[in-house]
Amino acid sequence: MMFRTEFLIENPMSLSHDYALPPHLISELLTGMRLRGVQYRRVQTGPSFGLSFEAKAGHGFFYYLAVGSAVLRTEAGGLHKLSAGNAVFLPHGQAHQWLSAEDADLQDIETLEAALIGNSVTDVDACPSTSIVPSAIFFYGCMEFDLGGMQALGQLMPDVMCVNADSDRFPGMVPILSAMKGEICSRRVGFADILARLAEVVAAMIVRGWIECGCDNASGLAAALRDPRLARAILALHRQPARDWKLAELASECHISRSVFAERFHATVGTPPLRYANELKMRLARQWLTHDRLPIDAVAERLGYTSQAAFSRAFKRVTGLPPGSSRNAR
Repeated sequence: MMFRTEFLIENPMSLSHDYALPPHLISELLTGMRLRGVQYRRVQTGPSFGLSFEAKAGHGFFYYLAVGSAVLRTEAGGLHKLSAGNAVFLPHGQAHQWLSAEDADLQDIETLEAALIGNSVTDVDACPSTSIVPSAIFFYGCMEFDLGGMQALGQLMPDVMCVNADSDRFPGMVPILSAMKGEICSRRVGFADILARLAEVVAAMIVRGWIECGCDNASGLAAALRDPRLARAILALHRQPARDWKLAELASECHISRSVFAERFHATVGTPPLRYANELKMRLARQWLTHDRLPIDAVAERLGYTSQAAFSRAFKRVTGLPPGSSRNAR
């Protein structure tokens, strides 16, 4: 399943007032977000467990802890103590460990026996025979995660995004997490595929919540969206990515001089405006090739290139790879 934010943003007026653009325009910039689950596991464990998960570039990891407690240890060594009702999203696909305690013995999750219970969903029973009932039950998802043209925002996200079931920041998430717990524990007919869909919704809501709260005052692109003048230029670039933008035209969108605009954009975003425009084209191209499976010539035409050869040269110049590599990525 492919999850897109146009199905998620039902109330754009809830977006943070920290942004310079109106909420519906921020929502417009985010409609390219994609979340697609590729692997799910329902896992139950005994009182002592230590599970390791390898890194997966271009993906995010989702967890919902329905029963018990756990410690999440990140690749950098950070520790996060979790309790029943917590949902967690790791947007950068980094290696991590899921533990009963910091000193728990580790076992690669891939070495555990798993039974298929749904479409891309398996059941892992790591309970020892001496345990009458599981000490911890959680649902795990590995998802392709792509923000499209706004991928630069993804780079600013924290390594771990944790949500409590009763968090004030995510009031609409409470009934969804309650439904997840019911499905995990009851194991009714079709529960595995329902859990997979709910996991994608919750992961998308976590990302949205971070954006609504001003991206935690992050720098770079997030800071530019809070700047009344730079935000206009960014919106113009995203609305017309195929246009052959000139520096003077972007400065005109912001109602400031070319020199002031160029200096302000570079200082805030960290990239010169015309380079940002070219990189934006290639981020969109990669998404259309990889996720939407568009032909290379169609992507070239959509982005305003006069020939497929010209597009291919530009794509390789920015990404270091030919466009065909993105079509073969999945």
